[in-house]
Amino acid sequence: MSNMRFDFYSCGFLKFELIKHRGKLLKLTKISQVELDELMLNVLGNIQFIDETFIPVQHLILAEKLTIDIDPDDTPFVALTAYLNGLLWTGDQPLIDGLKQKGFIQTITTAQLSVLFDELEIGD
Repeated sequence: MSNMRFDFYSCGFLKFELIKHRGKLLKLTKISQVELDELMLNVLGNIQFIDETFIPVQHLILAEKLTIDIDPDDTPFVALTAYLNGLLWTGDQPLIDGLKQKGFIQTITTAQLSVLFDELEIGD
């Protein structure tokens, strides 16, 4: 969810990934298909999508080198993170570990993000 403190960005490939992993999401969340659709619409409505064609080539090349032996499907997300100088929000521990081994530390887990949210709430 986006608010005054955080902006969420992704590339269009996220939508494909959500469709691809729909069955897994239904199994993990144990919610109905209708509930998952509503949740996905809500979440996607709070993300600003950036077309991958606007990501400069040097960021795509860097991301490809970083992800080639981890998970090439994550290349556009890593490239966008590098381009925006942001943090890649992921729960994919092998991706996080693999990127860190290569010096790319711009990642954040859901647990870490939750701590940041809590700290901001306490500060208000």
